[in-house]
Amino acid sequence: MSRNRTAALAALVALGLAATACASGKATGGDSAPATAAAGGDGVKIGPGVTADTIGLSLLTDLTGPYASLGKSLTQAQQLYFEQVNQAGGICGRKIETIVRDHGYDAQKAMASYAEVAPKTAAIPQFIGSPMVTALKDKITTDKILTIPMAWATGLLGSEAIQVTGTTYDIDMVNGVDFLTKEKGIKAGDKIGHLYFEGDYGESALAGSKYASEKLGLSLVEQKIKATDQDMTAQVAAFKKAGVKAVLVSVGPRQAASLVGVALAGGMDVPFVGSNSAYSPQLLDTPAAPALLKDFYYVTAGAPISAPLPAYQKLITDYQAKYAGQPLDSGVAAGWTAAIIVGDALRKACEAKDLSRAGIVAAHRGQKAWEAGLGGVPMDFSVFDQPASRSSYIVKPDKKAVGGATIFKEAAVSDLAKEYSVPPAG
Repeated sequence: MSRNRTAALAALVALGLAATACASGKATGGDSAPATAAAGGDGVKIGPGVTADTIGLSLLTDLTGPYASLGKSLTQAQQLYFEQVNQAGGICGRKIETIVRDHGYDAQKAMASYAEVAPKTAAIPQFIGSPMVTALKDKITTDKILTIPMAWATGLLGSEAIQVTGTTYDIDMVNGVDFLTKEKGIKAGDKIGHLYFEGDYGESALAGSKYASEKLGLSLVEQKIKATDQDMTAQVAAFKKAGVKAVLVSVGPRQAASLVGVALAGGMDVPFVGSNSAYSPQLLDTPAAPALLKDFYYVTAGAPISAPLPAYQKLITDYQAKYAGQPLDSGVAAGWTAAIIVGDALRKACEAKDLSRAGIVAAHRGQKAWEAGLGGVPMDFSVFDQPASRSSYIVKPDKKAVGGATIFKEAAVSDLAKEYSVPPAG
């Protein structure tokens, strides 16, 4: 989200809020903005989604599909952020209006939702799903709408308007394989498995595991599945027969839970390293919990919300006050981070007196070392054909931790990841 992902004091975030703006939790739109940029009464250039009083932002999310729990957390965190910014006075003298649309992780619905909201949208702080964003990549690029995908496939790189935050799935897998060799005893000649989804997410992750395995002299045993597959018994049997000594996991939380649960029950006691989309703290309330707690890790550019950061501590307090009883998972941190990224781009665009879509994108891309007290390392937004970061945390499930996970190994870039050439975007 987080494709998740940076370092400063909470005071900076508070200062940004006080000096800025963003907004409502309503899923409402408003009249379409002008098709071409024009100067407002305050001398600020404006375009679609921006009026003299408002800035329209769209959240294209999944509230009813396979990532519904993530979508809910992302959306609530972003609505909280924009609400607080509005309470502080807004951005550039304008209040933020959020438009929420649920595509249910269906590409056709996502395309229809985009077509509906685009005329009244200045930026998109959340767009769940690599297949959905990929289907609209050319359109988003042409429309010049700053978009933050909640996906980290390498195919999403290459568009000035689309900002993949932090690492990509392949970079995380490269760092993950490096972790296995340095911390889990995997050595040249060993076999490791990789369970992955067909499509952009899995193929991107696989590119990283193939590269790292070849460099380190490991044999990679692949198992590709569909997102609709639920029972991983056959895949576990294949890995067990091959004699793998570790398994990489680039699927959804349900499939990850089945994999580790079936493996441990069948006597396959090996470490598992997942992509950031493979884990959800809700899994710790299922029968798979003991297996996940034993030797499962996931790799991500974003610090878990349990990280001892002042900005996160404030976020936890504010989120719990607004959404009592709701889980504090990785979606909360990822959504909050993406909202700040868009908010900062709007502020810089305001300083340049250009809130047109092109002006917002240019303001965003002018930042070479973005951070906001949220862990990790600064992200370079000035390039769009490479990941904004190559630094990954190794995170471990922890039932006692806020958000159900804790940092096992601090964010770092492996030598392999430094040398890795990210495939060119299609």
